[in-house]
Amino acid sequence: MFLNTLTPKFYVALTGTSSLISGLILIFEWWYFRKYGTSFIEQVSVSHLRPLLGGVDSSSPSSSSTSNGDADTNRQSVSECKVWRNPLNLFRGAEYNRYTWVTGREPLTYYDMNLSAQDHQTFFTCDSDHLRPADAIMQKAWRERNPQARISAAHEALELEDCATAYILLAEEEATTIMEAERLFKQALKAGEGCYRRSQQLQHHSTQYEAQHRRDTNVLVYIKRRLAMCSRKLGRTREAVKMMRDLCVFQLMKEFPLLSMFNIHENLLESLLELQNYADVQAVLAKYDDISLPKSATICYTAALLKARAVSDKFSPEAASRRGLSTAEMNAVEAIHRAVEFNPHVPKYLLEMKSLILPPEHILKRGDSEAIAYAFFHLQHWKRVEGALNLLHCTWEGTFRMIPYPLEKGHLFYPYPICTETADRELLPMFHEVSVYPKKELPFFILFTAGLCSFTAMLALLTHQFPELMGVFAKAFLSTLFAPLNFIMEKVESILPSSLWHQLTRI
Repeated sequence: MFLNTLTPKFYVALTGTSSLISGLILIFEWWYFRKYGTSFIEQVSVSHLRPLLGGVDSSSPSSSSTSNGDADTNRQSVSECKVWRNPLNLFRGAEYNRYTWVTGREPLTYYDMNLSAQDHQTFFTCDSDHLRPADAIMQKAWRERNPQARISAAHEALELEDCATAYILLAEEEATTIMEAERLFKQALKAGEGCYRRSQQLQHHSTQYEAQHRRDTNVLVYIKRRLAMCSRKLGRTREAVKMMRDLCVFQLMKEFPLLSMFNIHENLLESLLELQNYADVQAVLAKYDDISLPKSATICYTAALLKARAVSDKFSPEAASRRGLSTAEMNAVEAIHRAVEFNPHVPKYLLEMKSLILPPEHILKRGDSEAIAYAFFHLQHWKRVEGALNLLHCTWEGTFRMIPYPLEKGHLFYPYPICTETADRELLPMFHEVSVYPKKELPFFILFTAGLCSFTAMLALLTHQFPELMGVFAKAFLSTLFAPLNFIMEKVESILPSSLWHQLTRI
């Protein structure tokens, strides 16, 4: 009787409402997945429902040890996701701003520029800045968010005296060409060397003078490094290599720990590759590709390029499949696999499967930002070695067979950190599609709600267009659905005594 009283309008309303609700759930689930990388329904189920349905007692020893392990894992993830200054970062005025003028897009994020401001305060300021008026002005300038206010403060400091850090700021942000930036850095070098000599004589008099000497050393090394980069960009590569070799000596000194953050050896490797001086590249790698030193995409992929160079010009995948890999080819493939395991985002940029953008001022090791920074400067070096990109294309995906669960267990390196995607989204501009590894599949509930929404929407449309026919189908479907239950009830009635069945129905 109930089924016979239902009209087609009821079925239209039912299916339409179901479609609307499932569509709203689908939209919310998709938004949540795009923003946080996980399903909201799955997260709620794991976080709240599973403990209610029989979770582990939080007071048990096993649980406490697990929580300690989780805390250690979290601390490891934080340390792994440390953001580093890009050794090859571009000039704001001469390169980043020119890109903005041409395209109307901002290549740097606020988070990236804020990190640079913190670096500048660390490198270029000290506690004794208030004793010199120009340094006091520059101390405030490095904290300014407005670029024009920073530039005005630098000019104000130069009116008082020759201030090295003021010239640095103008070279980085006001100069519109590399030649103009180089001219300002040469003026900064002259002023910086004078300050360095004075503080060097006084460094042992007090801790205040010692801090000032460290600051003057940081300023001097920064100026020389940027001058070397200007020479490299203006085509004077041999001059740049000579300056970078001298700076690498400073970098290895234990008295100046901050200088290791510059990673000047990566600038040197890129310049040597431009000169095609592969023997010197191998010598630099022998010094810095050490198990005790932190790795980078530049170190790993340059090592792979050198080994690929020995075999790539004659490499053929068909011939290799017939006769097997030679020892040299096996070494090259293993070097490529090592590099891809360290940073799996690089090959798509080197093989031009993904478009490049200007590299950020800071990078996340093993992340998409580091891959962009590496490929932006080193793609030309891979193209110059005949067959190197072909060898990379044929072998790089084989890495993933050795590490099927990269977030849980690595092969030559630690497991891939799970925090890279979030950090890269902060470092890279909005118009860039961040590369994600391992590639996340759509959660089950998104697929389920999408199917449910589509199915109910189709039922609503068919019921609206063909109400009588869909009513017949609905009644037939419900009758079929309840048929097993009716069959069981009939069997129960035939088996049980009528008096007992009568008493049960009364209850």
